[in-house]
Amino acid sequence: MAGHSKWANIKHRKARQDAQKGKIFTKVSKEIMVAVKQGGPDPAGNFRLRLALQKARAVNMPNDNIQRAIQKGSGELEGVNYEEIIYEGYGPAGTAIMLEILTDNRNRTAGEIRHIFSRHGGSLGESGCVAWLFKRRGFLAVAREDFAEDDLMLLALDAGAADFEVEEEQYEIYTTPEEFESVKEKLENDGVKFAEASITMIPENMVEITDLEQARKAITLIELLEDHDDVQNVYTNMDIPAELVKMIESEN
Repeated sequence: MAGHSKWANIKHRKARQDAQKGKIFTKVSKEIMVAVKQGGPDPAGNFRLRLALQKARAVNMPNDNIQRAIQKGSGELEGVNYEEIIYEGYGPAGTAIMLEILTDNRNRTAGEIRHIFSRHGGSLGESGCVAWLFKRRGFLAVAREDFAEDDLMLLALDAGAADFEVEEEQYEIYTTPEEFESVKEKLENDGVKFAEASITMIPENMVEITDLEQARKAITLIELLEDHDDVQNVYTNMDIPAELVKMIESEN
């Protein structure tokens, strides 16, 4: 499971958060709108909305933006109807890629996503071609300087966590989707603060890319997919060694 964070860490190092803040707000707004449309505007009874609001707070999204998104989702303000789609495909070295999409134009989005894949060493696949390589899990990340490893591990296991991993910069706690909120709440009551908390797709096995050119293509492909307006989340099982990532970063 620890492979999830290997790619997440690459993304964090490559992030251009200030330049993308407007785009991040747009994506979170879409998620809030869809969550409200599906489960209503009350977070107490809408788990998906609670997660979306958590994302909004994590990126310091203004309350006015949040309220507008809720009103659009509930029909109080005019909004766009978004369709949810899962796209699956392959990246360089046969790596698996899953995309969660929210779009108001399926044909346009499919053409644009297919173009990104084909231009950067990948290919868009059929439904189900890589989904079996991933499992949906709750994911909680805690900065290593915040806790001693043994102390946090005991707290996590006592709270009902399914797995605990130690990475270079953080501890990672995994749960079933059903136990995510319960584990998160218990740990928060124990004084744990999270660098990230989400329901995500975890690859069962990682595929290492050791060729520099393929690594370049892989990072570019993932970044372009993440930058696309209709892509909410990108999941992959690619594992690029840190030394290759540093070489590629030094080129930019």
